[in-house]
Amino acid sequence: VQLQASGGGLVQPGGSLRLSCAAPRNIFRINAMGWYRQAPGKQRELVATISNSGSPHYVDSVKGRFTISRDNAKNTVYLQMSSLKPEDTGVYYCNANIATSPFRPDTDHWGKGTQVTVSS
Repeated sequence: VQLQASGGGLVQPGGSLRLSCAAPRNIFRINAMGWYRQAPGKQRELVATISNSGSPHYVDSVKGRFTISRDNAKNTVYLQMSSLKPEDTGVYYCNANIATSPFRPDTDHWGKGTQVTVSS
């Protein structure tokens, strides 16, 4: 299952960006979706997740600045990032836990990553 992420770029500190990630339409069921990021020289870390009923969860460092949402009709998850800081710089990866069939176990799938750079 290929997830298509978009929306990264270069932004000044204090600016905003919106990331999008779409899964194919012909999916049996999508469970939780989320965003992770990997800064240079660091491990990939969770940024935010959202359940299929819309309940969000955020890492403490982005609470109050980032908002995760999803459109189940479009199989798409969004990450609205505001008040961006240089430490938010990294490659952002979307993730989705997907059931491709009622007869197979749920599995995690990843997008290719989109670069977010916060710099003046």
